[in-house]
Amino acid sequence: MKAIVQNAYGDSSVLHLDEVPVPTAKADEVLIEVRATALNIGDWHLMAGLPMLVRPVIGLKRPRQRIRGMDVAGVVHSVGPAVTAFAVGDEVFGVVDAGLAEYAVASVKKIVRKPASLTFEQAAAIPTSGATALHALRDVGRIQSGQKVLVIGAAGGVGIYATQLAKAFGAHVTGVCSTLKADLVRSIGADEVIDYTKSDFTILGTRYDLIIDTAGNRSVASLRRALTSTGTLVIVGGEGGGRVAGKLSRQMTAPLQGVGSKQSFRGLVSVTHASDLATLAELVEAGRLAPVIDQAYPLGQAAAAMKRLETSAAVGKLVLVG
Repeated sequence: MKAIVQNAYGDSSVLHLDEVPVPTAKADEVLIEVRATALNIGDWHLMAGLPMLVRPVIGLKRPRQRIRGMDVAGVVHSVGPAVTAFAVGDEVFGVVDAGLAEYAVASVKKIVRKPASLTFEQAAAIPTSGATALHALRDVGRIQSGQKVLVIGAAGGVGIYATQLAKAFGAHVTGVCSTLKADLVRSIGADEVIDYTKSDFTILGTRYDLIIDTAGNRSVASLRRALTSTGTLVIVGGEGGGRVAGKLSRQMTAPLQGVGSKQSFRGLVSVTHASDLATLAELVEAGRLAPVIDQAYPLGQAAAAMKRLETSAAVGKLVLVG
């Protein structure tokens, strides 16, 4: 089968199309004929091997898993002998370890049936970003109806879902983004939009019950000025920072800054499960959540798609189709 592989860490130029064996599903797995694969910032980190703090897990000198891509949608091609929940021909979406390929193996704990209303490209754009936003708001932020919620990076991969989900949970949502992305953030339901190139929300005087920070460009000390006295800050991702630890250290040390305060500062480590995907699918079917796709590329142009991801120019998700 055709797949996008890498033999060394680096920028998007390390990705290339190659022929590799079709994987075999284990007893509790299914083999998916991949119709679409969406890129995530996590794919970039695995490609680049950054921050270097994660290399003992993913491979010290080169990636142990040569194929990138974690979010897919497709058709079940075969099932393991222990699988009863899925059958050949089922249309599914979810999380895999090697999705930039014509076929990928998935655990039954990481996939659900695709909503009929979505294309394969749209469904592939949901899993990791959607589940991360869900965890940030529901599980870590403990969002309540009527709260004021601020989403920093509201036009990013996670931010687009966080904005929509916060509205679905009944919050008043303010999205922070650049000028070029303001219309998109309004269109997905933000009650207010702050253009960070023109205004600094940390000094505007408005206080929020919950802040979801997906950008990582401001210190915890500055963000707490925008929180209510009992507000919660949830830090998503470890973007920016140095090559060794990135800004993962910000996630790990943030809770210490809340000691002795009624404000809460929390980092998020998100793992997607089928139950999360089922919740997201229900919201899609109810018309309360919709993926946003920036551009779709043929599988062979994965390097070009990853390069666009590197530039942060995309407005929505980048998807590869076989």
